[in-house]
Order: sequence, then C-alpha cells, then structure tokens
Amino acid sequence: MAIVDTSNNTAVQDLFNSKVKDASNNVSNVSKAATGNQSLGKDAFLQLLVTQLKNQNPLSPQDNGAFVAQLAQFSSLEGINTLNDSVNNISSNFSSSQALQASSLVGRSIITQTDKAMVDTSKSMTGSVAVTSAVGNVSVKITDKDGNVVRTVDMGAQSAGSQNFIWDGKNDKGEVAPAGTYTFNATTKNDKGEPLALATSLPATVTSVTLSKTGGEMLLNLAGGMGSVKLSQIQTIGT
Repeated sequence: MAIVDTSNNTAVQDLFNSKVKDASNNVSNVSKAATGNQSLGKDAFLQLLVTQLKNQNPLSPQDNGAFVAQLAQFSSLEGINTLNDSVNNISSNFSSSQALQASSLVGRSIITQTDKAMVDTSKSMTGSVAVTSAVGNVSVKITDKDGNVVRTVDMGAQSAGSQNFIWDGKNDKGEVAPAGTYTFNATTKNDKGEPLALATSLPATVTSVTLSKTGGEMLLNLAGGMGSVKLSQIQTIGT
C-alpha cells in the first residue's frame, strides 16, 4: 500500500518501507525453515504469528478476529501434539503388557481353530467342532501326513454350538497309531443331503513368540511345524 506524503517528509515513507521489507524477510526465513521435508511445527507457527504482530501495517492493522483464529489453530496444534504423545505412551505400555502375557504362554497348551494337530497317540486327544445348526450326523475324518485315513470318529446328531470329540489315538483296526501330525476334517450334510464342511478347534503347544516390528499383533509359534496363530485367536489356555 503506497503512502501519500503531503508534508514532503520522505523519511516516514522510507521507514515504513524498511519495516515492511524486514517483515517480509522474517516471514520468508521462517517459511523456508518449514518447507521441504519438514512440516510447519509449533515453533515456526509461533514465530510467524509474532512476526506478523510486530510488523503489521499501522495504517491497516490486522483484524482481531484473524489473530483469534490463528491462536485457536495454535492451541489445537498443541492439543494434537499432546494427544499424540499420550497415545504413543499408551500404545507402548500395551505392547509391553501384551508381550509379557504372550511370553507366559511358551510351553503351554492352547486350543485354537485349525485342522491340523501334533498328536501324542499314547493318550487321548480332545478337539471340538463348530456346528452352525442342528444336524443329523457329524463325523470327523482323521488322516496322517501322507493323506491316508487313519480313523473316522462318528459324533452322531449334534445341536448348534461347539461340540467336543475324543480320539483315543487308535486307528480303525484298534491299533495305536504312530505319533505325529494329523489332519482333522469334520463334515455333516445339509437339508439337501450335500456334504458340508465344519471348522475344528484342536490343541497345540506354544514354543515361542514372534513380536511384530510394525506394531501389529504378535504371533504364537506352535510345536511340530504347525505354523503360527495370533494371540487373539486363542480359544482356551491349558497347562
């Protein structure tokens, strides 16, 4: 904005132009500090606000409402930073608690939804089948690592819910099967007589815990090469 000097006093005009130039340089320097890979932080924001207050045009001062809006933005920025720090602390504490909880499961038996299990056939094993609705008959076909059917457990008619079954470790001939990894396929028939697969939950032993490097859920590694399961997928914790 140009100033009309009616008194021929150019010193006033020069002084004002000098102040405007200094203010522009200050704003430019602060802006450059907040560009590139950096975001406009609270320090740079405050410097811009103070520079604007110190070097506003005395003939056309900044509206008070604009300053209030900028102060509100600064307050919001402070609140967001504080909230972010609090959330990070909570997340860190939760991760530590979860890691401690998961490490206590090493060496213990758990029940999780899977179709494979490492079985010690010298004793009976208990599993369960998730029956979605009442059915006339449920059977569990047990196969060895080579795909050979070792035993078929007939559970009979079942109502909806989680229904247990027991395998005594013997094959269909009444002989004790070798210990190892077995696959359990539970099936029934729908109203049309068509086969319907059902989910099974089987026991497994936790051997180690894998912590996520990206903040995700940690994994429990199972014995016998049975893979890994998430901590949230555990249904029952045994001894």
